[in-house]
Amino acid sequence: MAHRGMTFGIFLAPFHRVGENPTLAMDRDVELLEWLDHLGYDEAWIGEHHSAGWELIADPCIVIAAAAQRTKHIRLGSGVTSLPYHNPLMVAQRFVQLDHMTRGRAMLGCGPGALTSDAYMLGIEPSTQRPRMLEAMDAIMRLLACKEPVTMKTDWFDLREARLHLAPWSDPHFEIAVASTITPFGMIAAGTHGVGVLSIGAGLPGGPEALASQWKIAEEAAAKNGKTMDRKKWRVVVNAHIAEDDEQALREVREGERRETVTYFEDTLGRPPGRADDPLRDGVKMGTTLVGSPDTVAKGIRRLLEYSQGGFGGILFRAHEWANREQTLRSYELFARYVMPQFQGSLETIASSQTWARENRKQVFGATPEAVKRAFTDFGHAVPEEYKSRTIGARDT
Repeated sequence: MAHRGMTFGIFLAPFHRVGENPTLAMDRDVELLEWLDHLGYDEAWIGEHHSAGWELIADPCIVIAAAAQRTKHIRLGSGVTSLPYHNPLMVAQRFVQLDHMTRGRAMLGCGPGALTSDAYMLGIEPSTQRPRMLEAMDAIMRLLACKEPVTMKTDWFDLREARLHLAPWSDPHFEIAVASTITPFGMIAAGTHGVGVLSIGAGLPGGPEALASQWKIAEEAAAKNGKTMDRKKWRVVVNAHIAEDDEQALREVREGERRETVTYFEDTLGRPPGRADDPLRDGVKMGTTLVGSPDTVAKGIRRLLEYSQGGFGGILFRAHEWANREQTLRSYELFARYVMPQFQGSLETIASSQTWARENRKQVFGATPEAVKRAFTDFGHAVPEEYKSRTIGARDT
């Protein structure tokens, strides 16, 4: 859907705790995409993972295709496709097909691969993942240009006069974005090709404060390669949960956040344990976590905009199941009703219209009682007197 101002969506890894029915978990993921489409969210980026138990989606293209048939407006991207795992011709071909099948709602998110365990099973050395992603991106961008056959040989793929079977449906092609954490790599990769950015690192300690310097890296890389960066295509990824008030929001997610952090990120992936007594409150203070009432979350977004020193195009919530199903769906609804409009330019005319009516009510509405009386005088000969007096009295008050 076209909106003025900022866009909103989710980054759906997804995260489902081990021990739950995985089939139902994936059903909930697609159900969530339908709910977001109904609420007017702009986009969703769906992850690719192959190990470690929690992040169940192996191929985001399958989810994009399924969700596209059950939604009307929301744009659907891979968040992200791990480029070193795939031949770049196959990546380009798949997303061109999705571009046609979704009539331009598909997007390609690019990354080197988040889980070392995935790369290990594929026999890929972690040190090669980022260089291979750059090579794959170069090939994909050349293929999408549809100008000439692509011949390109590396130590892991070989393209021989490769060309797309279909030209992209979108002009000149579907949107592309690069995931960026706390290193300069993602910003450099995005700047090299002048594509969008998914700033996942904004949800990490120190991430909000680094937003401006990170964007500068992308702009410098773009300038070196004859490209330009567009802040409207820059999304910032944060953790969030909204309830009617701050304390309720914190209560709803505290247990689930601890379970995810301890059992997945610390026990499974080996991230060092945190030392904070109340990590959720600390995250809210740092700006990496937006948990609270609609007003609190709106203030958090404004603070992130200030950190960026120039603004960004969109906010993506890292989809999680910290709260129960009903509370999670309610969180997205509260945000859509009370926070999104503040950043989309849809409230100003309504507020000004209400202000004008209030400030001019005597002049504008003062003649209403007399007009009602005249309606009965001129046209109300068949109306009972009791009803007539009751109606005029109500208007007078």
